[in-house]
Amino acid sequence: MSSNTGQAASKTCEICVSASGSHYCLECEQYFCDNCKGFHKRQRGTKHHQFQSSSDVIPEGKSKCKDHNEDVSFVCNTCNVAVCSSCVTGSHSGHAFSKLLDSISQLKETNTTDLRSKVHEATKNMKQIEEGLKAFDVKVEGIVKAITEEGTKIKTMVDKCISEKIASVKDQSRKERDKLTKLLEDTQMDLKAGRDLDKKIHELNKTRNDGKMLQSLQKLTDYIAKLTIKPIPEFPNIQYTAKSATDNDVKQLFGNYIISEMRTQQTMNRERELPSPKSDYKQEVNPKERGRYLYRCNKCGKERRTD
Repeated sequence: MSSNTGQAASKTCEICVSASGSHYCLECEQYFCDNCKGFHKRQRGTKHHQFQSSSDVIPEGKSKCKDHNEDVSFVCNTCNVAVCSSCVTGSHSGHAFSKLLDSISQLKETNTTDLRSKVHEATKNMKQIEEGLKAFDVKVEGIVKAITEEGTKIKTMVDKCISEKIASVKDQSRKERDKLTKLLEDTQMDLKAGRDLDKKIHELNKTRNDGKMLQSLQKLTDYIAKLTIKPIPEFPNIQYTAKSATDNDVKQLFGNYIISEMRTQQTMNRERELPSPKSDYKQEVNPKERGRYLYRCNKCGKERRTD
């Protein structure tokens, strides 16, 4: 390795053949001194050539024509192969040619231009995707907020309905309870009156059976006759019939959301290839609207449109 490097560093400039060839042109595969390199870089056709230090690069020998063992210096554009000067006048006579260095420079320039264009496009697309992702996240947050607010509103309505329902139950039941309470108080008064009359009976039983007792018993008979025991009424009843609410019933209280799928160029191309939906009449649908009705099976991958 060190001997090869030493040989490359000791090369002589192949242009002026006097100064040390400390620079190596990768396109021309030649050694240049400082002055010749500067002149080479100022020429229109070679100003974009790349140089490396001759001590860092061990250049391979120039390509040779396998038929004539000469340096290839042209490109046969008809056959798209590198050829030597003998091939130009020989087996490739009459073909279209260009200089090898010109073809290489053109290809490098084309590749560089195309690559820069694609990198620029990718950079632009990346920025748009990042902006689209941020915008999508903002919309998702908005939808989540809307659902949360709607749920809070529904909860408030449910709580209000529960409170009103309970208040109504208590109000209606209080009226019936008051009736029962009044009946209980009346019955307690009748019971007290009956017990008082019972005491008088016991007291009369202790006195003599005379005319005074007769009058007392007659009065007691009137009191007992006036004592009316109210019959037991049909007691009020209360029952609650719950409704069978399902998860779907709750979901129906909320709004709906739609997420359109990401559509790549390949997807849109397939959409255009799909047949139009069968119908008795001609339905005009633009491409954007047509894409909204495309469905893809997650299992088999088949795609179809809605009728």
